[in-house]
Amino acid sequence: MHRKIVFVSLLLALIALGFVGYEIQLLLIAYSSFVVAFLSFPFFIRRMHLQKTFSWKDFNKPEGSPLVAGMGGAIVLLSFVYAIMVALFSQSYLGHFSGIDLLSILAAMLTIILVGLIGIVDDVIGWTKGIRQYQHALFPIFAAFPLMVLPQTIGNTGVDIPFFGFMNFGIMYALLLVPIAVTGASNASNMLAGLNGLEGGMGLLNAIAVLIVALVLGKIEVAIIMVGLIGAILAFLAYNWYPARVFPGDSFTLMMGAAIASVCVIGNMEKIGIMLFSLYFIELLLKGRTQMQAQSFGVPQSDGTLKAPEKIGSLTHVVMRMGRFTEKQVVLIILGMQMMVIVATLFFFWTNYQQAALLYGGV
Repeated sequence: MHRKIVFVSLLLALIALGFVGYEIQLLLIAYSSFVVAFLSFPFFIRRMHLQKTFSWKDFNKPEGSPLVAGMGGAIVLLSFVYAIMVALFSQSYLGHFSGIDLLSILAAMLTIILVGLIGIVDDVIGWTKGIRQYQHALFPIFAAFPLMVLPQTIGNTGVDIPFFGFMNFGIMYALLLVPIAVTGASNASNMLAGLNGLEGGMGLLNAIAVLIVALVLGKIEVAIIMVGLIGAILAFLAYNWYPARVFPGDSFTLMMGAAIASVCVIGNMEKIGIMLFSLYFIELLLKGRTQMQAQSFGVPQSDGTLKAPEKIGSLTHVVMRMGRFTEKQVVLIILGMQMMVIVATLFFFWTNYQQAALLYGGV
């Protein structure tokens, strides 16, 4: 019965799109993404359990690695695409979001879809036998092509890097930095993963942070993409939070990184993206100590806590060494660390935004 109520509410929300302001429209777009994902996951989880290949072991549980449905990122991706279609329909047929750059939205969406498909292929093959590390770095480069050929990308010549200032790269910004950003962010978000709610929680926090910046700057294209993701991630977390009923898979982690990189490119928000990925840079250093072979899993203990392996290879292991924490506590601590990164990033952004407003009378 509750599913029927949710479905009817979705229909009412879509009807309401034609009668409200753009702020409420963004909420309705997020809600449409949430509803599609929320209604799809129960069926998806059942189907994944029927196909044993797509039921993966939860290595962080002390009760013998129970099987959990995998590849949940596929539903997040489909729900996100649906939400963007709703937004485009609203713009074309209801006259909302006037003046937005449809080409930028479509280019970013295509890059996100392509990277998501790469993740789905990796999930289908299997995470132990899937795409090799160098292929993870290579394939998203081709997915960045739609962003590389955007007129504003070609016209952009540099990026403002924290602590270094503005660096001019000329045409190499489009030909080199954009694909590096997409593949780097995709692989970064794929490294800090493996605990119930971790990937979804990190993705949700980063998406909300980018949304806040986009709304302040009036980057509606970025806002539309972010709310479409936020709604789907919220629904995913309802099934992925401890104890997880579905895992994200590379289809989620790769796509999430590509999404943040894509909107930072089309919104000229590269500095924000770099700062939000601070914890991922730390994860890269820790993974590098093990030649990128370490997993973020812990060793389950009889009291429900996780013990770090002998060789530290992940930020999760660092947290596990700090005390006797359960899986949920480890995730909450890391999400708390990411919240601190976000607060610092938003403070840095707001300070610079006010300075620019004072100097130029606006941004």
